[in-house]
Amino acid sequence: MTFRVIPFRYFTAAMNMAIDETILDGIRDGTSPPTIRFYGWDPSAVSIGRFQGLEYEVNQEACRAAGVDVVRRITGGGAVYHDRDGEVTYSILGPSSLFPERILDSYELVCGDVIAALRSLGIPAEFAPINDILAGGRKISGNAQTRHPGLFLQHGTVLYQVDVEKMFGLLTVSPEKISDKYIRSVKKRVTSVLEFRQISLAGLAEAMRAGFSRNRDVQPGEVTPQELERARQLAAEKYASQSWNAMR
Repeated sequence: MTFRVIPFRYFTAAMNMAIDETILDGIRDGTSPPTIRFYGWDPSAVSIGRFQGLEYEVNQEACRAAGVDVVRRITGGGAVYHDRDGEVTYSILGPSSLFPERILDSYELVCGDVIAALRSLGIPAEFAPINDILAGGRKISGNAQTRHPGLFLQHGTVLYQVDVEKMFGLLTVSPEKISDKYIRSVKKRVTSVLEFRQISLAGLAEAMRAGFSRNRDVQPGEVTPQELERARQLAAEKYASQSWNAMR
C-alpha cells in the first residue's frame, strides 16, 4: 500500500494534533491514504499525554508568559516540550493491518526508520525498548502510539538541539528537580543531533523522510484542502479548548 509523505511543515500545537486526528478519520472512511508527515511547532509548545493532569504537569503561567502553546495529545506518555527550532516531529498513520500487532514489535519497526535516518547522518542511534531511541547511550528520540479500531498512529520527536533549563521552566517539577545537580544529570541522559553533526533542521527532516521511505512504497503529498478545513474546525473545537486540555 502506498504511503503519502508530507514534507516538514510548521503548525500550531492544536493544528498538529487536529491534522493527525483528521487523517486517522480519513483513513477509516477511505478518504485519506496511509500517511507519513514531518512537522514543527510554531509557536513552541508543551504537549501532555492523554491521561495526564494539566495542572500537575505544566506551569501554565510560565507558558503564557513565554508564548508557548499547551495541548493534550491523544497518545499516552508524559509531558514534552516542543521547541520551535529544536526538533523534528513525525507521525505515521495507517490501517493497523500494515503494522505488527505486538506493541513492542511495532515500536521497533517504526523507530527503525528514525534510527536509519540518524545513522545516515553518522549518529550512532539504537532502539531502547519500549519506545525510546538512544545515541551514545543518551536519549535523542521519544515516541508514542495510539490504536483505534483498525487504525494505527505513532508519532515521535527527534531532538535537534535541547535547552533543559527552558524545558524545566515550563513544566511543573519538584524543587529538587530544578537544582543545578539534577539539571546536570538530565543533560547527561539527553542528547541532540547537533551534538553529533552540524546539519540544518531541514537536513534532519530530509534524512528522516529518506529513512521512512526506504522500505515503503511512497509518493509525495500534502494535507488536502478538505483535510485542512476539517482540522481547523477540530483544532478550534477540541485541541484549543480548555475542556479538552484540562480534562482528566
